[in-house]
Amino acid sequence: MAISDWPEGERPRERLLDQGARALSDAELLAIFLRTGVKGKSAVDLARELLINFGGLRQLLSADLETFCRAKGMGVAKFTQLQACLEMARRFLHEALEREGPLTNPDDAKHFLLMHMRDYKKEVFACLCLDTKNRVIKFEELFSGTLNYAEVHPREVVKHALKHNANAIILAHNHPSGDSKPSQSDIDITHTLRDALSLVDIKVLDHLIIGNEVVSLAALGHL
Repeated sequence: MAISDWPEGERPRERLLDQGARALSDAELLAIFLRTGVKGKSAVDLARELLINFGGLRQLLSADLETFCRAKGMGVAKFTQLQACLEMARRFLHEALEREGPLTNPDDAKHFLLMHMRDYKKEVFACLCLDTKNRVIKFEELFSGTLNYAEVHPREVVKHALKHNANAIILAHNHPSGDSKPSQSDIDITHTLRDALSLVDIKVLDHLIIGNEVVSLAALGHL
């Protein structure tokens, strides 16, 4: 049965308008993006099938072009639309982080960095510069490396923080494996950067490790 034949209160678009996007399931949200199904399947049926085949929404959203286009009903046009939606979401979070005043809630930084860095296929090290009122000045990815290693140069981190006149910074890097547990080298570089930046009166507020979840080295007592 086509979605247009469903009772109005059960159609994803109508439910979104009436109850808000949070009321919808992953399949219903994806169905709105897909707009149409394929022969013999409604958009919701197709969305459910895609989520099962990919193993979930995150895996679908992070699939590369070749993998995405192998799925039934998908193609280059849908892939480009999806990537555009994801990038708009990243930019929205970035702008929201910059304009909402002092960064008083640690979860704000975690959500922002998770959206930006979780699905990278190689390790990337980044820095979030803050002013004297803990407002975001600049987010920048400074170093990238291999699947499990990115070489970090303390001198360049200090130069970057000074360039943006940062009063404090939040460090972050991702673990492409998805395992957010810090390694000893993660702890060691955190201490090295903390000590180097303290010489120029810049505080390191946290070092966040981005995997399937976000782990705070400050919360673990390493800062």
